[in-house]
Amino acid sequence: MKDPETSTVFAGIDGRTDASPPAWFAEKTQADPDEVVSFSEAVRSLPRAVETTVAYQNPYTEEWIETERFNALVEPSRAIEQASGDADEDVLFHVPSDSYSIINPTDVYAPLEDVLQSTDLDGQSLGEVVFGEMRQYRGGGEVHMDVMFDGLEVTLPGRSDPITMGVTSGYDFFGGHAVYVEGFAQDSYCSNSIRSLTDREVIKHVGDVGDFESWWEEVLTQLDLVADDLAGFIHDAAEIDLDFTEVPFDVDGFYDLLGFPEYLAERAAEDARANAPDPFTIDMWTLHSGATHALTHFFRGKEGSSLDGYVRLANDILFNPEATLERVETEYEQRMETERDGDDQQSLGEASGLAQIERVGEDIHDRVDQFESREEALRERFQEVSGQS
Repeated sequence: MKDPETSTVFAGIDGRTDASPPAWFAEKTQADPDEVVSFSEAVRSLPRAVETTVAYQNPYTEEWIETERFNALVEPSRAIEQASGDADEDVLFHVPSDSYSIINPTDVYAPLEDVLQSTDLDGQSLGEVVFGEMRQYRGGGEVHMDVMFDGLEVTLPGRSDPITMGVTSGYDFFGGHAVYVEGFAQDSYCSNSIRSLTDREVIKHVGDVGDFESWWEEVLTQLDLVADDLAGFIHDAAEIDLDFTEVPFDVDGFYDLLGFPEYLAERAAEDARANAPDPFTIDMWTLHSGATHALTHFFRGKEGSSLDGYVRLANDILFNPEATLERVETEYEQRMETERDGDDQQSLGEASGLAQIERVGEDIHDRVDQFESREEALRERFQEVSGQS
């Protein structure tokens, strides 16, 4: 993932909270303890936007004419610095139409502060155990953040390092990203990020932006439901093995057929083989971990839609292994058809390869009932939460 222009590590909800990030997270982010701030302080240090008038120059008279159809979004503190000749950063973010509604950081995240203070986890408010990182791009006009809760976690059998739960959220002032939030987790054993654990909730910069406090309450309730079920999904996925001696592709080829670019497929396969007891027979949880390892540590793009597409591929390995094998089979068949170059006759090698994949798929199909029932129950609980909000 491309490095942010600025990143801020935070712990605790405000200055009254004596908090620090967990040791594993401080090591991952290489955070200087003296530079760790509270969530409240981190939010209020983010750039904000205000509207100002837009004008265009008549090319024939060189007269500047104001228009009400558009408004410029500018950073107010930088505008003040510009007035005194001291501006080091670009003042202008964007020139949207007059239907654009500004949503500043405190509009979104100040209500979250109130919700965290009033929500308990094992006798402590979430405000006391919150920690994470905020990342700024494009002069602070695009922000993404991971907000986690020390103690809201999943611990796997035989491992002392937990998977810590939280949310990832962000926005921009350029019209590209509406305000979004979705469930997120980070495996403290390997620092792999598990994204899109809940449905992405979005509020667009148009019209009435709604009640953020109720929005956050619903999101955190969904996250708690996922935390209850995540260990079950992982356990079930760890019981499903993919024997690469029985299919016509290796581990690299598995990720390649799923749709990962070559550099990510190689990294994912390398990690999966290294963490599997048998590098030729790898379970779906380990294959999922390989994918999240590659995306967390080697993805070359920006946070946003391109990353989200690969995250969905990775998550299907864990949450929907049958769909994963179907996607691999379909892609393998399409590639074989392309190689035939119009010849309708299927080669013996191709037929054998497809038969191998189908046999493995049938074995997995026999074991996916628990995934479907677990996912259906989780979706029903999500709907109940949404109906109560």
